[in-house]
Amino acid sequence: MKQDMIVILDLGSTENTVAARAVRELGVYSEIHPHDITAEELKALDNVKGIILNGGENRMVDGAAVEVRPELYDLGYPMISVDYPSSRCEKQYDKLPDQETLKKFVFDECKAEANWNMKNFIADQVELIRKQVGDKKVLLALSGGVDSSVVAAMLIKAIGSQLVCVHVNHGLMRKNESESVVQVFRDQLHANLVYVDATERFLGKLENVADPEQKRKIIGSEFIRVFEEEARKLEGIDFLGQGTIYPDIIESGTKTAKMVKSHHNVGGLPEDLQFDLVEPLKQLFKDEVRACGVELGLPHDMVYRQPFPGPGLGVRCLGAITRDRLEAVRESDAILREEFAKAGLDKKVWQYFTIVPDFKSVGVKDNARCYEYPVIIRAVNTIDAMTASIEQIEWPVLLKITDRILKEVKNVNRVCYDMSPKPCATIEWE
Repeated sequence: MKQDMIVILDLGSTENTVAARAVRELGVYSEIHPHDITAEELKALDNVKGIILNGGENRMVDGAAVEVRPELYDLGYPMISVDYPSSRCEKQYDKLPDQETLKKFVFDECKAEANWNMKNFIADQVELIRKQVGDKKVLLALSGGVDSSVVAAMLIKAIGSQLVCVHVNHGLMRKNESESVVQVFRDQLHANLVYVDATERFLGKLENVADPEQKRKIIGSEFIRVFEEEARKLEGIDFLGQGTIYPDIIESGTKTAKMVKSHHNVGGLPEDLQFDLVEPLKQLFKDEVRACGVELGLPHDMVYRQPFPGPGLGVRCLGAITRDRLEAVRESDAILREEFAKAGLDKKVWQYFTIVPDFKSVGVKDNARCYEYPVIIRAVNTIDAMTASIEQIEWPVLLKITDRILKEVKNVNRVCYDMSPKPCATIEWE
């Protein structure tokens, strides 16, 4: 069943995702599109029922005000505008309307149906995947994280044995992560899984590379090269499956919003990519991805497992990656996850991990001066990964974690707790 859609046109707003989520909460699908979308492009979208012109503080780009194309007003779609002085809409608002006003616009004026749900979304995506892929094969990067696991389940539902999953151990995985991925997907779910240990290859490429963006692009590019090599060993691989989600695309920059950070599956793809992309989750927020996984029948612990960035511990070992700091991140993260599970925080906190920066401080160990690294703990709660608040951890739990890290992790003499929400900090440090 095709879902009705409300289009959010980005005319400089910093709250496009707020508007999109507000519409989706009414049970109607919404998408964010650029301010300069053409009439032809708009009409080509499926089941558009109305448009929200969403202005804001980023209305000026390169010294000029962004404007909607005038011909869009003549298409007959119901429209409202928010904080957009140049609007020709009958109904104009200084800020996003409350939910009751928005509800009247969506249902009374746009005549949209509340048919946005995961069952319909999955049915639509399965149909689109089958149409796109045909009888070809799809190569999927399977990290074992939520996004790639849900994509795997979606692709298995759509094309079954035409899916080939590749798990690349880039040496930046959490402790025992790769072993767990192989055990779950190959042994329990019977996926067609190829395991590639590329630890030395990745760490060699990343040697002496300190810039976060450069690290992400190297990791993203090298991932693609590994997949290309694996594809050449197979027949009929024309597509690359990815777990790209909406926040990845938004944070990688739009025409009116500056880039927060590039994501390895958005900004790090090489120009000479040899595959067509299959990205069935690219319009979902993180909580919607989890709901999709539940609807697809994935195990609860897989759907609600800790989020893990594509570049892995590479963006938690700050600056140029060294093996001693990488090991410190891996071991301290394992301690943190173990103690959070014991305290029941693994069910309460959305994401928690450790970071090891590329500087040392003076300390004392065994009655002697030492010069070692700090470990920084980060624990945040969020719904859609666009904003995040800090979890207030009880002191006894923090003290136990600190004690274990200082005793069990090599080359570490301090433990700190990151108190910064998003914004202005991002969830990850790099």
